[in-house]
Amino acid sequence: MIDIYILDLLVIGLLLLTVTLGSGWISRLPLSFALIYLVVGIFLGPYAFGLINLRAAETFNAEVLERITELVVIISVFSCGLKIVRPLGLRTWNITIRLIALLMPISIFAIALVGKYILGMDWAGAILLGAILAPTDPVLASEVQLTDVKDRDELRFGLTSEGGLNDALAFPFVYFAIHALKDNNWNNWLKNWVLVDLIWAILAGIVMGIIIARAVVWVDRKIQRVRPADSLMEDFVALGTILLTYSLTEIVNGYGFLAVFVAGLVVQRSYRNPEKPLAQLEFIERIEKLLEIGTILVLGTILLVEPMVNYAVQSLIVTVLLFLVIRPLGTWVSTIGMRSPDSNRKTDGRTRLLLGWFGIRGVGSLYYLAYAFGNGLKGELGEQIAWITYTVIVISVIIHGVSSTPLMNWYERDVAAKKPKKQMPATIDEFE
Repeated sequence: MIDIYILDLLVIGLLLLTVTLGSGWISRLPLSFALIYLVVGIFLGPYAFGLINLRAAETFNAEVLERITELVVIISVFSCGLKIVRPLGLRTWNITIRLIALLMPISIFAIALVGKYILGMDWAGAILLGAILAPTDPVLASEVQLTDVKDRDELRFGLTSEGGLNDALAFPFVYFAIHALKDNNWNNWLKNWVLVDLIWAILAGIVMGIIIARAVVWVDRKIQRVRPADSLMEDFVALGTILLTYSLTEIVNGYGFLAVFVAGLVVQRSYRNPEKPLAQLEFIERIEKLLEIGTILVLGTILLVEPMVNYAVQSLIVTVLLFLVIRPLGTWVSTIGMRSPDSNRKTDGRTRLLLGWFGIRGVGSLYYLAYAFGNGLKGELGEQIAWITYTVIVISVIIHGVSSTPLMNWYERDVAAKKPKKQMPATIDEFE
């Protein structure tokens, strides 16, 4: 009898070879790699070969999913930070501020209204559903994010910075909902939520991201002057920075996701040799792609026909409203009067429409769902939120995966290429 673990390795090895050697053809198709991983995951699940099963004995192993997705997200948000070479400022980060400070709360509140008045949830469950589904995904959205550190495109910058930040800044709303699930008397915990989960955790995340990243870069510079690290091992500095930043921030009750994103920004700006963060970015992106495969495979194995059918109507209501109404309309409202920082012209309407369309849901939502299961979410409400979330992610993988290549090709050809531009400085020093 062949060990199931060995069969898992065999299938994953074949998958890696197939998508790698066939990437030249796949990248030209209106087809995402994530969709391929999802289909393979379904075949590895209980309805086909049964090689991976997180729902053995009808018990969902949420802790495994939480740890896998947690690692994927921190790798991905650090990657987002490393890609961004843009000085901090209200004008240069205007699009990000609008997407985070306006669009994300609008999305959470709108989804919560759907959960409360259409799906019949209480407010705690409805807010939790909104907080889980509001963040866009930094992992599955690589097709529409910044391509490298020289990419100045405003649409790609907005989607990259939004994906890097909202996976962290949805956490206060998740905590709010979890508190409400445990105690429906808000007066008992609201003050503590504001002081600890909102103010302290965000400030701690920002400060820890800055301090730890600067400290690592300083130590790295000092050691490199005395005795340079082995070139094969040097890229692991980035991985060490991610793990140190995340763990130390979580120890002081800050938001580790936020800290890791900030650390990516700081590392990008701290090395005098621009090749250093570039090499780290290439290394981190490879790890991110590998972890993406594992996560989407696991998602595919979770999917079960009966509960997805049971919650199909509710899931489709949420999906249609989220992708065709809430996200597009919320984006349009949030970007009213927005101007491009490189030309000071009003943002093209087509760019705003694409910002509204590419609200890709994925690994971040899976993480928050698994986290909620480990912190009080259970029973019928847990199943309802879980299967709605899975369905939304699956549909997002399909429709955004199919549409991203042709839409971005059209954008590059007919929108971005024809924008009148005042050259944006390539480095921070040029702004100063």
